[in-house]
Parts: sequence; structure tokens; C-alpha cells
Amino acid sequence: MNAPPEPVGEQRRHLLFFSTPALWPAWPFLPLTRRRAGGGQDHGVLYDCWTRAQRPGYRATVFFTNVFRLPATEAELLALPREVFDTPEEIAAAGWRVD
Repeated sequence: MNAPPEPVGEQRRHLLFFSTPALWPAWPFLPLTRRRAGGGQDHGVLYDCWTRAQRPGYRATVFFTNVFRLPATEAELLALPREVFDTPEEIAAAGWRVD
């Protein structure tokens, strides 16, 4: 059974947060979660690489970790397993939500 569709306002909220690092309460990270079809959850973070280190190419990348298990260095973070997307809309379509 599929979950009911998210209200439009919630979708807009997630997209706004995905694309606006200034709103992230744990900047330079935005904690995310995704429910798995068979149960359980994935945990991830968006990382504001551009503002933090002028590093392009990671604006829509979800790194598989959570804010309580962040690596000590940026190099270690960038080495984590990840999902790469082109747009905030693709992040939302993959089921990621602001935690």
C-alpha cells in the first residue's frame, strides 16, 4: 500500500528547504529522511559545499549519514555513499524529506 500523497504545501516546504541553505537550522547541513517501501528509513544530509568551501557540483547530493554521525572532515564526508540529483525536485521525487 502506498502512502497518501503529500499536501502541496508540504511539497513546497521541502523544495524551499532543499534549495535555500540559509534556512537550514543545522547549516551547513540539512538532515533528511526517506521511508523505505518495506519499512525502515534512510538517513541523509544535504551539505552546502558552495557557501562553505566554494566547491561546485554537490548542491543536490544526499550523503548517507545523519547529523549525529558526521565525519570529522569534508574529505571524509565527500567519500561517503551518496545519491546525486540535478534538482531539488528530483530529491523530493526520490522520497527524501526534511527531517
